[in-house]
Amino acid sequence: MAEIRKGGLFVPEPEVRPGGQPDFSQVKIPRAGSVERPPVDVDPRDIRDMAFSIIRVLNRDGEAVGPWAGTLTDEELLEGLKHMMTLRAFDARMQMAQRQGKTSFYMQHMGEEAVSCAFRRAMEPGDMNFPTYRQAGLLIAGDYPMVDMMNQIYSNEADPLKGRQLPIMYSARDHGFFSISGNLGTQFIQAVGWAMASAIKRDDRIAAGWIGDGSTAESDFHAALVFASTYRAPVVLNIVNNQWAISTFQGIARGGAGTFAARGLGFGLPALRVDGNDYLAVHAVAKWAVERARMGLGATLIEYVTYRVGAHSTSDDPSAYRPKTESDAWPLGDPVIRLKNHLILRGVWTDDRHRQAEAEVLDGVISAQKEAEKNGTLHAGGRPSARDMFEGVYAEMPPHLRRQRQQAGV
Repeated sequence: MAEIRKGGLFVPEPEVRPGGQPDFSQVKIPRAGSVERPPVDVDPRDIRDMAFSIIRVLNRDGEAVGPWAGTLTDEELLEGLKHMMTLRAFDARMQMAQRQGKTSFYMQHMGEEAVSCAFRRAMEPGDMNFPTYRQAGLLIAGDYPMVDMMNQIYSNEADPLKGRQLPIMYSARDHGFFSISGNLGTQFIQAVGWAMASAIKRDDRIAAGWIGDGSTAESDFHAALVFASTYRAPVVLNIVNNQWAISTFQGIARGGAGTFAARGLGFGLPALRVDGNDYLAVHAVAKWAVERARMGLGATLIEYVTYRVGAHSTSDDPSAYRPKTESDAWPLGDPVIRLKNHLILRGVWTDDRHRQAEAEVLDGVISAQKEAEKNGTLHAGGRPSARDMFEGVYAEMPPHLRRQRQQAGV
């Protein structure tokens, strides 16, 4: 019988604290290939149970099994592996650059590379992502120049955003990447609004919104689901459940819902959970949801079950709130290693070729870094002009800003 509390406020507690033994027994992992793949036009009421399972394609032996397998060729998977390896190498170099004082701030994607890299390959030119700060894989997999990403991180004279955004808060409209906002939650409503506008124009472009598990507690998340479900907006709403909202464990934001995907059920949306460390599963589910949106069947809510291996940011010390060995105990493994092993099993990749590819990828990232640093870093070299802060806000600059610009001498 459950304990009955008499008075007092109930505060959820994490399974383990620093110094304890990592415990992921609450993460129920179904057998790979065991979750059905419903038709794209399925009635959401018929798949309510999918909000409580996890769609997986790669089994423990590295085989692709079940009804969600087969959406990608070997060549496409090799390309996906390179994208994830590139993002990981990019992270390592930019993390080091921050420690060297070349930029003020950085956020890594370690362990979450498959989510954004695989999803990007399910979208088409003209679609728009409304991301958080941990979806740089959308740019990497979309062939956005790394040099431009680094210029933005360094806030140098070639920064596409003229030093007006916090490092890693990219914006690339032509690559389907809406400006990142540090106030998380707003991008979910923006994604739905953009998708509604596309539908009003009778366009076939769709939007994708991104949010973390912690930000699902924001009111913007719920407002987005109201509009997405009411107006059948052509949008895919993605929740990246990496187990941690900065230093707060996921149980605080999830409440009594059981899963984050289950939040979509009350709005009549199809809600799915997917193994976020399985590149093949992420792509298959993304393709299903994207097709559904493009057919005019409305929004889909997807929860990616993954794990944030690194710190929240360069300003965070995760050892203060979780065991140092917790990432080693994560039961869904490393997305790069899992895809690598699958490709080796298929006979199209080898350990030697992987080591060679790691060296090639790192060489490319270092070359891009050297090119970006020619334009300056945080404390050395060229910087954006102070004049830029007055530009790009108004179509016609108001008199008071013209006076301020004159007074500043720019």
